Amino acid sequence: MSTFTVDMTQPSDINFAPATVVEEINQNIRTILSTPIGSCPFARDIGIDYTIVDEPYQIAEARFTGEIYTAISAQEPRALVVGVSFNKTITDAMTGRVAGYSDVYTGRGV
Repeated sequence: MSTFTVDMTQPSDINFAPATVVEEINQNIRTILSTPIGSCPFARDIGIDYTIVDEPYQIAEARFTGEIYTAISAQEPRALVVGVSFNKTITDAMTGRVAGYSDVYTGRGV
């Protein structure tokens, strides 16, 4: 059982042989959060709804938070999201970039 943060503001390589279950869960969550729903062939339900980015920032943040909780609980059942936070910089607001962090607990079935 451990808690870790998935930082979606930093790039990450794909590891086809993760050394630990936590590393595997972290990678799965990064994949879920970076995949627009409907874009993955043969797995159209993987990912999150990126049409939310066109909403005003406060609404997008609230909807993304719900989308993240729902997607991770449905698509990576070994993880439990305990918090979601977003960068709130003026650059992000001006460019429409929504970058955030998810705090995840891996006590479910691990």
